Amino acid sequence: MQETYSISDLREKILETLNEIGFDSLRYSKILDYTIDLFHEKGLGIDYYGYHNIIHELEVTHVTLLAAQWQNQQNLITKDDTKYLFVAALFHDYDPQKRVDKPHEPDAVNFVKTDKTLESLLRESNIDPNIIAAMILRTAYPWVGEKKEKAELLIDHFYSMSDITRDNLQKIEHYKKLGWFLSVSDRIGGYAMGDFSHALEMAKKNAHSLAWHPNLIAIRSVAYFEDLLNNESEMCNRILGALPRTMRKSFMDNVLGFMRLRESEIQNQATVIYDKVQLVPTIDPITTRQDDEFISVLFEIFQELPRPLQFLRTYFADSIRDPKTLLNTLRIGNENGPVVGFVKGSLLENYKLRSDINDPHFGKKDTVFLEPIALKMGYWGLRGGREMRLLFLIQAQSKGYKYLSSFALRDVIQERVKRNEKIEFVRQFDPERWDYYRIKL
Repeated sequence: MQETYSISDLREKILETLNEIGFDSLRYSKILDYTIDLFHEKGLGIDYYGYHNIIHELEVTHVTLLAAQWQNQQNLITKDDTKYLFVAALFHDYDPQKRVDKPHEPDAVNFVKTDKTLESLLRESNIDPNIIAAMILRTAYPWVGEKKEKAELLIDHFYSMSDITRDNLQKIEHYKKLGWFLSVSDRIGGYAMGDFSHALEMAKKNAHSLAWHPNLIAIRSVAYFEDLLNNESEMCNRILGALPRTMRKSFMDNVLGFMRLRESEIQNQATVIYDKVQLVPTIDPITTRQDDEFISVLFEIFQELPRPLQFLRTYFADSIRDPKTLLNTLRIGNENGPVVGFVKGSLLENYKLRSDINDPHFGKKDTVFLEPIALKMGYWGLRGGREMRLLFLIQAQSKGYKYLSSFALRDVIQERVKRNEKIEFVRQFDPERWDYYRIKL
């Protein structure tokens, strides 16, 4: 797996590119550092389990500047244009009142227009916040229908407010094209900055933030890239052509990676649905759980979970070997077939959960904690996860636990409440909507 860039790495790359273009790095580093501080203050740093965090913001800024740098050399984008792209990219997803992960562009615009510190920083660099606001609004996605119509009305309003663009149709069209440039750079973003494992992690976070079931990740990712490459081809080709060859290759490799993943899913569905090959939840004997190769197979599947969902990662092997850990696997064909998924969990007190959960059952030793279900990509949506969860409930009951607690998407919990399951919310978390719940066994 290719290492992803850290905040400090991205910060240095952004400043380095600005310096190469000819900007005063000290002046623009103030804007950059202020952005990083704001995201951290709002809990949107690297620990935030959502797609639109500070890393995404910096990746988009880096890609936008690299593409603009080459366009600048071709006299297609001016130095003055670049500073607008820089600031708009930094703040395009910033939402101080974040209620859900999906960005709400008018909130980002409102911040740009009202924050006194940013106002001062923009004034120092002779940047008009009205143009920044209009460019941010252009990043709305999908750019169709009512969403597009509402954004265009606001965009026209802000261009009429700017001394640069007011009554100047040529300037307005120029900045509208820059807004499109930023929008497509946003969509290319991190998919050009890492290998497929990084791209898949991004897609999983995006799916989580939109409350999609994991079986939709490949389907909708393929549709996303096909739309980008076909319907935005003019700007997409322009930006990709301006990026370094390694980044172009990473982007196209990742597009092909999602297509191959979708092909694999279809093949698996054909095997299970049409060939009637069963997915079998299995309670493995403790002797099997001591085997290094068995543990290695489970750990490979475990690593497909997004990092924030990898509980007890450091002690993974020990937790598998521990006879007090409840574990069952999902196998193809029969109880001795290849493993394609597993669930595990243990006494609640063995886990260090978020400090703001305050589970009243913590310390009573009557609750088992179910870790997130781990399935190989390509096997979601075939009911294997549900079968393992039900088997885990039986295991927990047989061990005398009175309650089970875990995390799940809010929509999933609400659906189970509607089915009259004995499930309740213990703590809800926004904007992630990844909530902590309890079941009475």
